[in-house]
Amino acid sequence: MASEMAGEVAGERAGRGAGARLRAVRVRATLIAVLAVALALVVGGVALVLALRAELSNDVRDAARIRAREVARVIEAGRGVPEVSVTDPDEEFLQVVDEEGRVVAASSNAEGLPALARLRPGGSTEVDTPLDEDPFLVVAVGARDGDRRLTVLDGRTPAGVAEATSTVTRLLLIGLPVLLVLAAAATWAAVGRALRRVARAEAAQRRFVSDASHELRSPVATVRQHAEVALAHPGRADTGALAGTVLDEAMRMQRLVDDLLLLARADEDAIRLRRRPLDLDDLVFEEARRLRERGDGPRIDSAGVSAGRVLGDEDTLRRVVRNLAENAARHARSRVALTLVSAGGAVRLDVDDDGPGVPEGERGRIFERFVRLDEARARGEGGAGLGLPIVAELVAAHGGTVTVGTAPELGGARFTVTLPAAGE
Repeated sequence: MASEMAGEVAGERAGRGAGARLRAVRVRATLIAVLAVALALVVGGVALVLALRAELSNDVRDAARIRAREVARVIEAGRGVPEVSVTDPDEEFLQVVDEEGRVVAASSNAEGLPALARLRPGGSTEVDTPLDEDPFLVVAVGARDGDRRLTVLDGRTPAGVAEATSTVTRLLLIGLPVLLVLAAAATWAAVGRALRRVARAEAAQRRFVSDASHELRSPVATVRQHAEVALAHPGRADTGALAGTVLDEAMRMQRLVDDLLLLARADEDAIRLRRRPLDLDDLVFEEARRLRERGDGPRIDSAGVSAGRVLGDEDTLRRVVRNLAENAARHARSRVALTLVSAGGAVRLDVDDDGPGVPEGERGRIFERFVRLDEARARGEGGAGLGLPIVAELVAAHGGTVTVGTAPELGGARFTVTLPAAGE
């Protein structure tokens, strides 16, 4: 008893320690995710702003080059240098400059000003001008007026570029914290769900190991007790009874170990089935005969068993039928009814008893490992609580389902296994 209490205390401490570790993992995962998203958003935002600025600047440059080429074509048409004008004096200027840098013609807003840029034809640059506080983007296009080489300068203010990039930058600065908060919340929730599953799995594993060790300690303690009594009183020891006790407990341990190994294979999806068409009704009749031959159990009624052919592994399906039938016989007061029917491409096995049944609130729990609803029942009589979980695993491996309800006629429990019928 003291060892059990110490084990429970140790389990609680381990659970609290695991919870603290999982919370730390959740915090770290959320921080890492937020930092990664923040880095990606910053890099993407900077790239977006730079790309937008470059694209809008190219649009301004292209518009200036088109206007300068129009003036250059007029000059090269042999009609001399025309009077040049601009549609928006606040945002554009035009100058025609000769090889010495003298202004030959200019728009009204640039009259009297020297050449505002020194560029070779085809070039472009940003220059500060007395026309506006913001710099102008200037392009140069070459033109020939007779023997003179002229350069047409068209300058435009990129104020629209700055305004657009500033607006996008402000929106990004506003949206970045919002996106980070959403990313943090989503990561926190997702990691929390994953870690809760991990925590449940760890708790189940600890409970599984604790229960398994307890189940194994019980037969070991029985063997040890009988051996110590035989050693203390060799003259009064009954070697036959001692051998029988050791054999029974050894068989009990072997069954428990076999069950644990089967469930471990199920956890790893490593159950190997040798599928072949077989008559499930033969296995049901076989189990009914075995239970009747005991002679000390409830009455076994197999009148409702009809033909049912499935594609499955004979040994594992025999174990399914045996576990369900023994469970029903263990809890029945006087009668167990086995029913097998085929309908709609499926074979259904019902195992009914007239015992106390399974409370509705416990019907989901009963297929969990080491669960015994009647904890007062002796372990040797009530089993280790692995029979029904094994049934659930083996039936699932065959693509079927197992459920528990109330037997309509007998009033006790009804376990129903549904398996796909074998094709013709």
